[in-house]
Amino acid sequence: MTTVNLFFRRSLVLIAALSLCAGWAQAQQASYPTKPVNLIVPFPPGGAVDQTGRAIAQSLFKIWQQPVVITTRAGAGGSVGMAAAAAAPADGYTLLATHPSIIAVPEAERMFGRTPPVDRSNFAPLALVVADPLVFVVKANAPWKTYEEFVADARKNPDTIAYSSSGAYSAVHLPIEMLTHAANIKLRHIPYSGGGPALTAVLGGVVAATAGAPAVLAPQIKAGELRALVTTGVKRHQLLPDVPTAIELGYKDVEFYLWVGLFAPVKAEDSLVQTIRRGIGRAVQEPEFVQYMGKIGSPIDYRDGPAFAAFLNKDAERISAAIKRIGKVD
Repeated sequence: MTTVNLFFRRSLVLIAALSLCAGWAQAQQASYPTKPVNLIVPFPPGGAVDQTGRAIAQSLFKIWQQPVVITTRAGAGGSVGMAAAAAAPADGYTLLATHPSIIAVPEAERMFGRTPPVDRSNFAPLALVVADPLVFVVKANAPWKTYEEFVADARKNPDTIAYSSSGAYSAVHLPIEMLTHAANIKLRHIPYSGGGPALTAVLGGVVAATAGAPAVLAPQIKAGELRALVTTGVKRHQLLPDVPTAIELGYKDVEFYLWVGLFAPVKAEDSLVQTIRRGIGRAVQEPEFVQYMGKIGSPIDYRDGPAFAAFLNKDAERISAAIKRIGKVD
C-alpha cells in the first residue's frame, strides 16, 4: 500500500470518527435532558430568585419530563453559588438562576482592587424571566405622604434620615443610592444581612426607609403598615398603580429592576444552549407558571438569550455608574 493510499484511508477513518462524534453529540442534545437538571440558586430560600427559580423549575419539568432540582448555594452576595455554577461541566445539567448581583458583586470587587472569582463573562445568558422594579417605602405613620415631601425633608436635614438595605452594593442599596443621587440628597445607610432584617428595621422604627420588591412589600402596604412613595421602573407597577415612578417625578436616570435570569456555563455548545433556551421559552408560557407569577405579583418579562444579553449590557452600565458614585463601602 502506497503512502498516499494509507494517508487517504486514515483520513477517511478520521472523518468517519468525527462524524460519529458529531452525530452522537447532536443526538444527545436533541434528547436533552436525559437526567435531572441542577438549577443553582446562590441566595437563601424565600427570596425573589428562589421563588422564581422554583416556579420555573416546576414548569420546565412539564416540558422536559425530567426533574429540575433547586440547589441553594448562598454566600458572599451570591458569589459562592455563581462560582459553583461556572465551574460545573458545561453539559447543560447545571444551570444558574441569579439577579443583578452577577453584575454588582464583580464590579465592587474590582473597585477594591480585587479579582472577582466569577462574573457574567463566565456564563451564557439563557433567558430573562422577570424584571421587577423596586418600591421605596417608609413606615405608615411616617411624616412623609409623598416622595417629594421626603426629598424636601432630606434636603433640610442631610445625612440624618436613615435607611436600611440588604448589604453594601445589594439590590436594595443600589436603587436607593440612585434615588438619592438623582434627588441630590444624602441619607444615612444602615446595611443588614438581608432584605428581611432590613424590612424589620423599618417596621420596628429603627430606620426610616428601605426598598424591596413590590410582591414582597405589597401585603404590608395594603395592610397599612408601610407607605409606598416611589418605584424604580419605567411604568407603574400592577400591584401599586397609585404609586408614581421616579421617572414620572422627573428623575430620568433612576431605573432599576430586581430581575431574575437563567444562565449556563459559557463553554456550553451553542446547539445545546439553543435547546435549553427553547425549553425555557415554552416553560414561561405554561398556564400554571403564568398564573403563579401573576398571583405573587411578579411580572413576567421574558427575553430570550440575545435580548437578555442586550438587557444585561444596559443594566451593567447603570449598576457600574451607581457603584462608582457610591465608592468604597467597608
